[in-house]
Amino acid sequence: MPMKRNLAPYLEEVRRHLEHELLPYWRVRGDDPQYGGFLTCFDSRGAPTGDTDKNLLATCRMIFAFSAVHRAGRDPDGSFLERAGRGLRFLEEHFLDRECGGWYWILRREGTPLDRKKIIYGHSFVIYALSELYLASGDKKALELARHTFDLLQTHAADNLHGGYWEFFERDWEHCRPGEYGGDRKSLDVHMHLMEAFTNLYLASRDKLIQRRTTEIIELICSRMLHPSQGTGIAQFSADFTPQRALIFKNVWGSDRQAGDLEGRPLDNTSYGHNVELGWLLSRSVEVLGLDPGVYHGRIRSLYDHCLQYGLDWKLGGVYCEGPHAGAARERNKEFWQQAETLVALLDALAVFGDPRYLEAYDNVHRFVFDHVVNHAVGEWFPLLGPGNEVLWDYMGHQWKINYHTIRSMLECEKRLSALQEAMSGG
Repeated sequence: MPMKRNLAPYLEEVRRHLEHELLPYWRVRGDDPQYGGFLTCFDSRGAPTGDTDKNLLATCRMIFAFSAVHRAGRDPDGSFLERAGRGLRFLEEHFLDRECGGWYWILRREGTPLDRKKIIYGHSFVIYALSELYLASGDKKALELARHTFDLLQTHAADNLHGGYWEFFERDWEHCRPGEYGGDRKSLDVHMHLMEAFTNLYLASRDKLIQRRTTEIIELICSRMLHPSQGTGIAQFSADFTPQRALIFKNVWGSDRQAGDLEGRPLDNTSYGHNVELGWLLSRSVEVLGLDPGVYHGRIRSLYDHCLQYGLDWKLGGVYCEGPHAGAARERNKEFWQQAETLVALLDALAVFGDPRYLEAYDNVHRFVFDHVVNHAVGEWFPLLGPGNEVLWDYMGHQWKINYHTIRSMLECEKRLSALQEAMSGG
């Protein structure tokens, strides 16, 4: 590491947030004592909102986060792991479609199906969460169900003609309608999360087929889903990976954006948060799979550097939402998850490339998060701030805003800051 810098203040702030705010917040929230599973909707004070439907994504993200806390050594009494195990039992008992296979998308609070569609975004998180639970606990049922879900995707969702995976299905695995129902689209977001999930499943199983399928997704992303000159992510595609204007699909109930815009976002559009998240997840996948990291460094660095050039608010702090592949940001609001993923990505970039610009950028986003995004009085993060750092949304929990990004970011930052501090001090 070519520079000397004291990272201890950052590390102390991350640890203090984990130990005294974020983990205590979730230690007493989320469980449904009446029906089992998780309740995930909380207002600005952390009180339940009364929205009690349960979706597959939120359930799996809770299982993942609680398992990751245990695996990171931050669960001395085992209570987070116990809750992850209870989440698995609710998942298997109520979300699993024993007739058609796969997992329902939404349940009523008591566990009866409300939306029986098979959404591959949700299935990717079944694999990710249950493989993490296995890695944390050795629970063979978790690994068995994760592998079962992987096999289902190979049978029903894999596109053997053009490559990649279809993403929206009816209960019986027939494709959903095209357009705003998503039946004819493929997305970078879902393929990134499949890469993330398959990587974790390979880490848990060391299965060669899973390794091969993960490598195939990596090559598909790098060859077909990144802008040819800028190296930035393209959001959505047709079957043959022709770029399309990104739609918000009606199927994705519980989204924090409104569906029904048939025109979609501009074609010349990229997400800074997804780009940097892809960067560090790709770096992890390459490491776990045993691939040559040098082959991917150029692509990964392009994702990071684009964010620094166009996505970072160097004056007021934080990362904007979206903008063109080359040029100033278009949507200048600042969403919590972009900040969470950027913190991890910048530390990853600093460790791999050693460029002091990444530390300067990390300082910017770190201060923005801890000064403006974290709701210190409650313990979780505000979901959305405006260009001037004003809070636009103030709820603490939602079907799409729970603890996956926040807890994972802090655990990953703690690990990376500790290693970087040791390396910089010559330890």
